[in-house]
Amino acid sequence: MNIFKRLFKIGQAEANAAVDNMEDPIKMTEQGIRDMKEDLNKSVEAMAQVKALAIRSKNDRDEFEAKAKDYESKAILILKKAHSGDMESAEADRLAKEALAKKETAEKNRQRAQDETQKFEANVEQLKSTIERIKANISNWENELKTLKARVKVSDATKNVNKQMAELDSAGTVSMLERMKEKVAQDEALAEAYGDLAKNKTSIDEEIDAAADTQEAKVEDDLAALKEKLGIDKNDA
Repeated sequence: MNIFKRLFKIGQAEANAAVDNMEDPIKMTEQGIRDMKEDLNKSVEAMAQVKALAIRSKNDRDEFEAKAKDYESKAILILKKAHSGDMESAEADRLAKEALAKKETAEKNRQRAQDETQKFEANVEQLKSTIERIKANISNWENELKTLKARVKVSDATKNVNKQMAELDSAGTVSMLERMKEKVAQDEALAEAYGDLAKNKTSIDEEIDAAADTQEAKVEDDLAALKEKLGIDKNDA
């Protein structure tokens, strides 16, 4: 039973991590920009295809218009031949009717192509507007992403500094400084004491010689010996 609980906890933690990643504003913005760029590419491709259809229908319109004019010209020419006697009237009427019928069909096709041309051109304009809107959104989102990244850097730096300040034990630091000051003062006093001891320290022999002070007695003896050598009596002196 415990292993199932553990597996459930692991799955729950992974799900929460996935949600956290989904809610990352930078990643979401970057994904949104990628999606819009894909939409932009699709819109550009669609506009190119519709524009090709518009061009084709326009060419068809021009072609059908030319055919209608051509059939009309041929009908006129046939009737003129009949009028001048170069062709029988019945045959001329039959062929002129056929030419006029084809002219009417060509005009209908021309009108249909014209309608399609207008429709396709309207679609091109609509797609062009959509493309411009997507481009503007991409530009805005990219600028927003730059600002967002800068804000994240600032917030991370501020968070780290505040965290360090929060974790800083000010009371412990002051206490440590006080102990250091006390130790330094104690070391200075101890150094001064050692200095005084060094100045005042004398050997026992130096103390005995100072107490005996035999130098003056020796000088007196030397003076007496010199007077005796010179024959000078102590009393004469």
